Amino acid sequence: MNRRRLSFGVAVVALLGLLIGASGVARENEAKAGAAANPAPALLIRHATILTVTHGTLENGDILIKDGKIAAVGSELKAPADAQVIDAAGQFVMPGIIDCHSHIAIDGDVNEGSVSVSSMVNIADVLNPDDDAIYRDLAGGVTAANILHGSANSIGGQTVVIKLRWGQPAAKLPFEGALPGIKFALGENPKRSNFRVSGMPDRYPATRMGVEETIRGAFIAARDYKKSWDDYNKRVAAGEKNLIPPRRDLKLEPLVEVLEGKRYVHAHCYREDEILMLLRVAKEFGFRVQTLQHALEGYKVADEIAAAGTGASTFSDWWAYKVEAYEAIPYNAALMTRRGVVVSVNSDDAAEAAHLNQEAAKSMRYGGLTHDEALKLVTLNPAIQLGIEKRVGSIEVGKDADLAIYNHDPLSAYAVVQKTLIDGRVYFDREKDLAGRAALEREKKELLEKARKSAEKKADEKKAEEKKPEEKKPEEKAKPPQERIAEGGAR
Repeated sequence: MNRRRLSFGVAVVALLGLLIGASGVARENEAKAGAAANPAPALLIRHATILTVTHGTLENGDILIKDGKIAAVGSELKAPADAQVIDAAGQFVMPGIIDCHSHIAIDGDVNEGSVSVSSMVNIADVLNPDDDAIYRDLAGGVTAANILHGSANSIGGQTVVIKLRWGQPAAKLPFEGALPGIKFALGENPKRSNFRVSGMPDRYPATRMGVEETIRGAFIAARDYKKSWDDYNKRVAAGEKNLIPPRRDLKLEPLVEVLEGKRYVHAHCYREDEILMLLRVAKEFGFRVQTLQHALEGYKVADEIAAAGTGASTFSDWWAYKVEAYEAIPYNAALMTRRGVVVSVNSDDAAEAAHLNQEAAKSMRYGGLTHDEALKLVTLNPAIQLGIEKRVGSIEVGKDADLAIYNHDPLSAYAVVQKTLIDGRVYFDREKDLAGRAALEREKKELLEKARKSAEKKADEKKAEEKKPEEKKPEEKAKPPQERIAEGGAR
C-alpha cells in the first residue's frame, strides 16, 4: 500500500507540473494567436475611458490598432471591415504596466553567488517561457518587465527586458531594441551579512567598504581592458599587419559596455550612504547609474539622485523586513518625485506584480501625488528608466499597442483586469479564462484518475512478481582440474 501511494504521488506531481499553468484553455487560445508570425489583426477598442498618461483622460473614447501599433486615438473612429471590435463601455484603458524589477521567467537561475563579480553570466540565457508567473502577471495588467539577476554580488549578471508574450518561445520574449542592463548590489546582500556556507571560508567582500572597492577594482580593470582594445583597433585601422589581438575577457566586456553607454546599470541599494558612494564611483569612471533599485532611503538624498540623472525604482510600503530597511517610509516615492527624480514602483515579486496598479495608488495617500503622477509610477516612468519610452508607457499614436483594460479606474481597490494586450494581441482575457476553468478542472480530474489507475496497476504487477517462486537453475557438474586450467588461460 505504501508503494502504491508513493507511485501515485510521483505520477501526480509529474502531471500537475503540466497542469499548473493558470487557465490552460485561455493559455491555449492566446498561444495560438501569439504564435502566428503575421502582423496582429486590426482591432478597435470602443467607448472606453482612456487614461493616456501623457495627454489626460478621454471619456467615451476609441483606440484603433493596426499592425500591433496604436493607429488613432479619438471618438467615433472608423475601423476596417475585418477589424476585431472590443466594446469597452464603462471600462478603463491604460498603458500596460511595466515592472522595472522582476525575477519571473527564470526559475531558480537568479543568483550566481559564487563570486562577487559575475558580470559574465546573462539572464537572457535562462529565460523560461513556461513560468506561469508570466500569465498571472498578465492577469494583473503587466505587459513588460525588467528581468534582473539577483543581489548576491557587488556586480551581478546581465539583465534583459521582456514582453510577457505568454505562449511564445523564449527567443520571442525579449523586448526588441531595449538596451541591455547589468545588476549591481550594495549593502547586506553582497557583503553576505545573512549568508554563510558551512565549512566554507567567507567570501570577500564582507563590508560596505569592500563592496565599493570591488566595484572600483572591476572598473579599473575594465578601463584598462578597453584601452588595450582601443589601441589594437587603432593600429589595425592604421594598416599595421600581423597584430595579436588582446585576449577576450567575458567578465570585463559587459563593464566596457557600461563605460561606453551601451548597457544600463540597475543597482540594488537601501541606505543613503551607499547610494552616495555608488554615485561617486559612477562619476569617477564616467558612467551613469540608470536606476537605483529599492532605494528605500532615497528620500534622504533625492537632490543628489536627481542631479546625477539617476532614476529610482522603489517599493510602495515595504519596510523593517531587515536592518537596512528600518528607515524606509511609504512617502519615499512621492518625496523623490517632488525633488525631480524619475520614480517607478516595482514588485520584486511575482505576486506583487499582479497588483502594481494598487501599489502605485498608495502614493496618492502617502505623499499626495495626482492621479496621473501615480499612474506614471507603473507606466511611463519605468519605460523611461528602461529606455523604451518611445515605444510604450503611454497611449499615443505610433506606440506599441500594449494596453490593459480594467472594469474600474485602475487606481481603485475594486479594479480588475478584463483584457491585456501586447502588440495589439489579446494575451489575457478574463472572460475566456473563467469560461475555460471548468474544462481545465475536468481534464485535471481525468488525468489524475488515469495516473491513479496506472500507479495501482504497476503496484499490483510488482506485488504479483514478488510472489512468484524463484526458478532453480540446474546444478552444474564439477569440471576436472585440467578443463578448469585450460578455460583460465595461461598463468
